[in-house]
Amino acid sequence: RVTGGYILDAVGFRADEEEKDRVLKTIYEMTEKRFRLARHMVDTRPDWDFFMMVEMGPDRIHHMFWKYTDSEHPKYVPGNKYESCIYDYYKFVDSQIGELLAKLDEQTAVLIVSDHGARAMVGGVCFNEWLINEGYLVLKSRPDAPAPVEKCDVDWSRTKAWGSGGYYARYMINVKGREPHGVIERGAEYEGVRTELIEKLEALPDHNGDLMDTQVVRPEDVYKEVRGVPPDLFVYFGNLAWRSVGSISPAQPPSVYTFENDTGPDDANHDYHGIFIMRERPGEQSLEAEGLNLKDVAPTVLDLLGESVPPDMDGKVITRELGTHASSVPNSALAPLE
Repeated sequence: RVTGGYILDAVGFRADEEEKDRVLKTIYEMTEKRFRLARHMVDTRPDWDFFMMVEMGPDRIHHMFWKYTDSEHPKYVPGNKYESCIYDYYKFVDSQIGELLAKLDEQTAVLIVSDHGARAMVGGVCFNEWLINEGYLVLKSRPDAPAPVEKCDVDWSRTKAWGSGGYYARYMINVKGREPHGVIERGAEYEGVRTELIEKLEALPDHNGDLMDTQVVRPEDVYKEVRGVPPDLFVYFGNLAWRSVGSISPAQPPSVYTFENDTGPDDANHDYHGIFIMRERPGEQSLEAEGLNLKDVAPTVLDLLGESVPPDMDGKVITRELGTHASSVPNSALAPLE
């Protein structure tokens, strides 16, 4: 029985220093209740074909405590009180998973999947400020407080591009006939602006003058089908080592680089590589596999359920034939794949 209210998320996880203990306690409480409910559902409804739960705790603890535990983080301080908190939390999650697995029979396949990884956030790139400096975005006046471009007084008749922030930036070009006050002609002029932006962004240095290794992609190059009006460019500053900060500052002249987050304190950015662990049957030997993709999960689940995989579905069915031996010792736990 879950008492005291079910917790959907650790509210305020981007909290200031004085709130760390409260949020950490909430993350543990949320996780314990989630797994307790999962065990209850397995006990009381035994005829599941497919059962899935989502735990937000790992994501929240990464964002809030990464700098305390990662010695490579620029804000890491040795010997701080939270130095082992992520490691301790992972041990707690592992014990919760073990209690849930103990309730499953040997015919039950188990998958542990994350939709993204995590990494230390070096800082943030105020990319709309960069666009202003480069002449692509023109303001009539600066805001009184930090604000997204949508709430700023923009001179659209002279603006070529703007963007929205987050873990990566989404750049929009002010295209005639598509945007309300478009100025860029479709075709050669549009592609010229895109190419120019890509070249400049990929050459952008960090605050120390070193190349950031920024990745810029066109949506049609990474998606099989592009629908609606997608961003014209996706930008991964520092290949995700830097957050994309979209706010425009009242300060003049503003800095392109920041070491604070415009949505609250945050120690970690999302990363490309997450985790995939699968146990089809207990007692199998551990194997490792490379080249897996998040899109492989759905076909694999369908195959485990004995269902056919639609021919137009992206991804492949993950089988043991894809793996290489990681250990000669039989493993009754989950066989790790990455």
